[in-house]
Amino acid sequence: MKSNPGVWVLLGLIAMLWTTSAAQAQEPPAAERIPPLADSLQIDPPLVFCGEAVPLLTPGVRERLEKELLLAVWNRPQVILWLKRSRRYLTPIAGILSKNDVPDDLKYIAVVESALRPDVISVKGAVGIWQLIRSTGRKYGLRIDEVIDQRRSLDAATGAAVLYLQKLHAEFGSWTLAAAAYNIGEKGLHNAIASQDTVDFYRLYLPRETQRFIFKILAAKLILAHPRKYGFNLPEKAFYPPIAAGHVNIVCPRSLHLNVLARAAKTYFKHFRDLNPQIRQPYLPHGRYRILVPVSALPGFVQRFRKAASRAPAFAPQHVYTVKKGDSLSVIARNLNVSLAALLRWNRLDTRRVIRPGQHLFFYEQREPVRELFGGRRR
Repeated sequence: MKSNPGVWVLLGLIAMLWTTSAAQAQEPPAAERIPPLADSLQIDPPLVFCGEAVPLLTPGVRERLEKELLLAVWNRPQVILWLKRSRRYLTPIAGILSKNDVPDDLKYIAVVESALRPDVISVKGAVGIWQLIRSTGRKYGLRIDEVIDQRRSLDAATGAAVLYLQKLHAEFGSWTLAAAAYNIGEKGLHNAIASQDTVDFYRLYLPRETQRFIFKILAAKLILAHPRKYGFNLPEKAFYPPIAAGHVNIVCPRSLHLNVLARAAKTYFKHFRDLNPQIRQPYLPHGRYRILVPVSALPGFVQRFRKAASRAPAFAPQHVYTVKKGDSLSVIARNLNVSLAALLRWNRLDTRRVIRPGQHLFFYEQREPVRELFGGRRR
């Protein structure tokens, strides 16, 4: 049987049409396409940071910015998390910056420092969304001790960061230099300026981390200000909701387990701890505190708390150990006959944290009654 060339041509045309239509059916809508990486480098001038021009024509500036922009856009999971966390953390940060009359662009420092995670701890001991070290936090009014660490509190830490950045701006006369000093420290930046005879950040030779810091901030600003341009098209429901809570000032008449406060707040232990990451222990000693309570529980909270506190037994750790010179966590755990993991958990520490002579560590008998530990009664 002879083959008919016309039939084969017809079959070929049908196959081409089917392939084309199938490809079109599988192709995502234009709004959902991820643009080529090269398109991310189309930076529309003028580009500014806190009202200060970024000199894209200065040798090396565009190159360094393009590098950080490409690295950020390529790390799509991280950028998606930035965006999802933005309503919960970046929006309230912007509000605090506005109230203090400082540039909105400073909020991107928090993105680069912590990826908007309030509980993150660096290897150098910097804590919280703004990654403040202990001395800086205390200098700008934060309480940092074994019970409370306000570097973990969004509003308190942002207030301290604002004061620090305002001080740096007054000292260096530039928000760009203030942001650089936030990373390298005042002394390091002063030394670089004096030795290189320039106050232009983009002409200063600084440690690689500080050089990259400003460009990471600029990359975060470009992406978060225009996410769709870079292929990030999150629907409204994808964003994490804002924290629905309000501040309340309380007085603990004596040491109380957090379950007492959680019940008064009509919630559970974990939720209360998540709302108040600045509280480092499972209890609050006698004293005054400012805490967050779910909005739905604000009406009548103080009355419920006072009533519950009057009935609750005082809570305290079974033992307190005072750190001595030469101590280490593993040695302390061995001498106390407890596991290292338990000692770390009880004191919210990790093995990278440095302990200091005079510091208090709380510990329990290794087989402590769970009900008693968490505020219940022994049976």
